[in-house]
Order: sequence, then C-alpha cells, then structure tokens
Amino acid sequence: MDKDGSEPRVIVGIDGSAASYAALRWAVRYAGLVGGVVDAVAVWELPGLYGWSAPAVDMDVDEDETRQRMRKELTDVLGADAAGSVRTHVVHGNPADVLLRAAEGAEAVVVGSRGRGGFARALLGSVSQHVSHHASCPVVIVRSEED
Repeated sequence: MDKDGSEPRVIVGIDGSAASYAALRWAVRYAGLVGGVVDAVAVWELPGLYGWSAPAVDMDVDEDETRQRMRKELTDVLGADAAGSVRTHVVHGNPADVLLRAAEGAEAVVVGSRGRGGFARALLGSVSQHVSHHASCPVVIVRSEED
C-alpha cells in the first residue's frame, strides 16, 4: 500500500459484514472531506492449518476469489462510480496485524464494530478492539445500521 504521504489515506477493513459496509461508506465520505483516498483492505487467513496436515491449498485461487468478492461487494455497497475510486488490497495474514501495518502514516483507520466469522473474518470485535488500542493514527469504529 502506498505510504508516500502525497494525499491523506483512509484505511478501511472490509469483511463482508454489515458493520464493515457501514465503515466503508463512512470512510468514503470522510476521504471526500479531507481530499484523501480510501484503501479498502480485505484480509484472509487459512483457518485450521496449524498442527495437522491439510490438503494442498492454492493460495493464488483463494486470493483471486477474495479479490473478486471484494470488488463485487464494493460495487454493491457504493455503486460502480464510487467503488472505482477505492483502492483495494487483499492481504493474507492476521487481520489485526495487517490493518495496523496498513494504518501506518494514514489519516485514519476505519473498522466495523464487529465482523463476521468464518473464512471472511477480517474484523471481529476483538480485531476492532486491538486496532483501537494499537493504531498509530486515529481509529473510527462504525456500527452498522442493523446494530
């Protein structure tokens, strides 16, 4: 992710939950106010690969699927025009660690109040809490309209 400081970056974590979509909408509005750009980050992990032998996993296919799902979700949530202005990043790793690294030098990091479980979990409540305690920039925690 570009961290050269040429324009304010607003980082937002996306995981397919209603709270992450609310965070995305908030991040886009805020970036518009500060003349910044939105970096939407989707984090994926391979669950359950510790301590046992798993079948072969094609990490490129998993990343491609995550990237395609993310693009569709951005378009569904924001509309095609606004979604086109959001930079997307699909990163393999621990969600909290990835978001904290992405937030270095950012104007703000925006997360949902709680995420969803399973494969797409990028923002569980514990991740939002961890980010709020350790980020080097302001953190905005957004609740979904459903909460």
